[in-house]
Amino acid sequence: MLAKFIVRAIFAALGLWIAAKVVPGVAIQGTGTLIFAAVLLGLVNAFVRPVVFILTLPLTLVTLGLFLLVVNAAMIGLVAWLLGDFRVDGFVPGILAAIVTGVISWIGHAVVGETAK
Repeated sequence: MLAKFIVRAIFAALGLWIAAKVVPGVAIQGTGTLIFAAVLLGLVNAFVRPVVFILTLPLTLVTLGLFLLVVNAAMIGLVAWLLGDFRVDGFVPGILAAIVTGVISWIGHAVVGETAK
């Protein structure tokens, strides 16, 4: 289970790093902040996101799942709010960072597979 969390954190860090490079309005100062942001994002996704998902389920169903982008952006925004050296300047950069991070995580898990145990 710890190995799976570490693999997810590595892909989250890679996604956040790429988002900081390509999305205007997203900035991460330093490698330590990047690693801490990835671990914190993993924890937020494990504990906060399920509660937010359940609370917003009707809206997610009405939008055919597109509202999950807003939920993911909110989780990234929460991590940025908690960390001073990680900045997301608004809704659109948050959505774009969520897309980039999600795509990188998806690609990483497709390449590595979910067999990390």
